[in-house]
Amino acid sequence: MTTYGLLVFEDAEELDFVGPWEVFNVSARLRGGADTAVLVAEHAGPVRCNKGLRVLPDHTLDDHPPLDVLHVPGGRGAREVQPHNRVITDWIARTAKEAAWVHGVCTGAFLLHAAGPARGRRVATHWSHEDTLQARGDVTVVRDVRYVVDGDLVTSQGVSAGVDSALWLVGRLHGRDHARAVRRQIQYDPAPPYLADEPM
Repeated sequence: MTTYGLLVFEDAEELDFVGPWEVFNVSARLRGGADTAVLVAEHAGPVRCNKGLRVLPDHTLDDHPPLDVLHVPGGRGAREVQPHNRVITDWIARTAKEAAWVHGVCTGAFLLHAAGPARGRRVATHWSHEDTLQARGDVTVVRDVRYVVDGDLVTSQGVSAGVDSALWLVGRLHGRDHARAVRRQIQYDPAPPYLADEPM
């Protein structure tokens, strides 16, 4: 059984956790409900995300089950507010040591850097924030890749890239054929936009 814990906070980027949430939950269903995914927040009650979506966490930092995978999304909150929130960063540091995998998406890498798990590691983040993260030191930002695996840490570029890294992760946990089945179930087969357009 795998338990995925997805951290949410004010101004988290929606698709950074909703995309992986879809992957993790479809994976769980295909495995007969053997796994579970939960949303975790600092406080009980609704959390308003970056584009205005409000979500209701399943657990707080103090009452969640043991997590096999810790997921940290990006967004304005991940780079501007939460890195200075010792309650969140201490929880990430503590939980990352207990989890088998840490999964960060987009500027969630800033929060993972502030909390410790990304320090001294190779990471990916949103292209527009790569220089800023690199300048913080004690981290190697890998550019022009959808996601990076460094030991038990998986980080991805921005927003939709989190689906790619989540699929890699369920494949690592449950096999490549399983990951392919999840990808097929969610019909994730990206192609460049306007590929079929004829010249005007």
